[in-house]
Amino acid sequence: MESIQRDDVTRAIVELFAAHGDSNYGGEAVTQREHALQAAHFARQMGAPEHVVVAALLHDIGHLLHDLPEDAPDHGVDDLHEALAYQWMEPRFIEAVTQPACLHVQAKRYLAHAEEGYFAQLSPPSVQSLAIQGGPMTADEAAEFAKHPHFEDAILLRRCDEAAKVPELKVDSLESYLPLIEQCLRGSAA
Repeated sequence: MESIQRDDVTRAIVELFAAHGDSNYGGEAVTQREHALQAAHFARQMGAPEHVVVAALLHDIGHLLHDLPEDAPDHGVDDLHEALAYQWMEPRFIEAVTQPACLHVQAKRYLAHAEEGYFAQLSPPSVQSLAIQGGPMTADEAAEFAKHPHFEDAILLRRCDEAAKVPELKVDSLESYLPLIEQCLRGSAA
């Protein structure tokens, strides 16, 4: 990927967050930007590989791409943000970033099935979105999902996602992640 294209990707990310990052994150007490930055922060704290840090940062970028109202889940509407994120990310980022990001909803469904106590710790908005997204996986779905080559990274990202709802938490800026984002673009030398 030529450097102008790389600059275009980082510029597009900055512009998306500038335009939509201050919108509410799904009924939680944080904004879309705060949630994304906290997810990346927690990924770093958990010792995640750099590609998972970028996936955590961008996993909900689909929320910044659609035109649905913030309260769409209150009306039973699944915004399919993970699919929108994948469509936007796939031509731009390496698979190690796109796959965990697009699987974070399935990871929630998996954990709701497979991990005792997981469902009980979900916030009310997360419980609501889980129901809209298909609810906990069945045993067969969970067994199949566990075979996915990016399963572990998707589960780690999901844990960061759940943690990233802390009002007024001080974390690094979006701009601090731009060099790392560039390293994870398709065709980068990293």
